[in-house]
Amino acid sequence: MKLFDSDWAPSPRRVRIFLAEKGIDVERVQVDLKTGDQLAPAYRAVNPQRQTPALLLDDGTLIDDSLGICRYFEALQPEPRLFGTTPVEIGLIESWLRRIEHDCFQAVAIAFRNRVPVFDGRAVGGEWPRIEQIEALVERGRLMWSAFADVLERRLAGRSYLAVDAFSMADIALLVAIDFGLATRLPDPFEGRPALKRWHESVSARPSAKA
Repeated sequence: MKLFDSDWAPSPRRVRIFLAEKGIDVERVQVDLKTGDQLAPAYRAVNPQRQTPALLLDDGTLIDDSLGICRYFEALQPEPRLFGTTPVEIGLIESWLRRIEHDCFQAVAIAFRNRVPVFDGRAVGGEWPRIEQIEALVERGRLMWSAFADVLERRLAGRSYLAVDAFSMADIALLVAIDFGLATRLPDPFEGRPALKRWHESVSARPSAKA
């Protein structure tokens, strides 16, 4: 199998952290988003969505979603269980993953893709026709970002991890979303939010965070 990866992009980083926590090695093929490798015919033949990550299995099956890839490897190698052990844990982790995707990661993506000139005509990622940038969505993304940081501060008060009492996929997804927001110059989410700052420092210190 081959994992099509991109070093600086957030979604591939989720998979790298997950695999590092599991101790799984996979052959990686680098797709340079800065030079437009994802738009070239060679990569479009692999993944028509023109996004990374994408996992190409030996039988030709393509899994082209970061959480889908992580679910695949969780089924192959359950321990350590990063999607939960009990029904309650599984439900809580899934709930927080959805909230992070919708209320945090999408907020960052909306603000970023509607502001940066390189995304002119590609304001929405994926296999779409030309979609123009909308300046007003940049402010919407910033507002969503700050509002969700308040939610996280309340949740993390007195807690070591986001969803359950152990490091999980929810912590991976949140770490990547926050670091992506910081990289794209969204407001500092830690100002006035000590619990969120403490959590971020803790999970950032894990060796897998450098994957």
